[in-house]
Amino acid sequence: MPVILAVTEQRDGALRKVSLEVVSAARRLADQLGATVDAIVLAPGPVGGVEQLGQHGADRVLQATHDSFIRYSPDGFAAAVASAGKQAAGIVFAATATGRDLAPRVAARLGVGLASDVTEFGMENGKVVVTRPVYAGKVLQRLRLDATPAIISIRPNTIRPVLSAKAGSLAESTVPAFTERVKVTGVKAPADAALDVAEAPIVVSGGRGLREPEQFKLLEDLAAAFGSAAVGASRAVVDAGWRDHGSQVGQTGKTVSPNLYVAVGISGAIQHLAGMRTARTIVAINRDKDAPIFKVADYGIVGDLFEVVPRLTAEVKRLRGE
Repeated sequence: MPVILAVTEQRDGALRKVSLEVVSAARRLADQLGATVDAIVLAPGPVGGVEQLGQHGADRVLQATHDSFIRYSPDGFAAAVASAGKQAAGIVFAATATGRDLAPRVAARLGVGLASDVTEFGMENGKVVVTRPVYAGKVLQRLRLDATPAIISIRPNTIRPVLSAKAGSLAESTVPAFTERVKVTGVKAPADAALDVAEAPIVVSGGRGLREPEQFKLLEDLAAAFGSAAVGASRAVVDAGWRDHGSQVGQTGKTVSPNLYVAVGISGAIQHLAGMRTARTIVAINRDKDAPIFKVADYGIVGDLFEVVPRLTAEVKRLRGE
């Protein structure tokens, strides 16, 4: 029986949320193909939450254990995934920072192509067919992957994790010998990075309309009122040093697809739209009624953000009973 390999991600010994999206995506493909799902976990030891992989559709969980896997190891991860996936019908990654680096390495090792940043996918006549945005999101490209394995990376938050209980049995996956040419010696995260914008279900982003970095406190208060929300930023304010690059949304930053995206004081340059236009619901707040952001927004508020945002924050708190 053919196999679809789901490449999961863990951080500090805990399974990342995006892993459940990847397994759910692999399960969807497997059900259309009549295949099983293997989920591979790359870590130096036990990982918390692996039982959720079976709950979301993994028939088998492969544990690729190596001392070098305490952090992302480009060469080691690529060797392990390529070894586990060389006989697979398809391999599914997340289009995260890790996935964007790892998926091409695996594709090169296996001598096949890669469809990255996929937003829609399915099977047609036994082949994987995907849709992905190109040219900064101005065009949607539809591809059929004829090579085997078909390798794709899924844009985070475009697939809802679906419960589809399977065996989820544990098995060891051999890590081939590899030469570690690149080694990650440390990861420095901003002190206030409580939630990654690429994984948050709600993102509140700010642009130059905020006038000064101190005004991001308005967005932080709104994000706190929502609960599970992250604060993003446009390239202009990141370049100005107002926010860390990790919060940048756009073509040269992170691509996000949250349930709700609130754009505050952002005009809507095509480079920014490329990173957020697949959000399920977009709300734009801008005093310029002709701002390009309103062309992609589901809801638009034309007004002074310094008046609108505090009122919106108060209303969200009221609705949540705070």
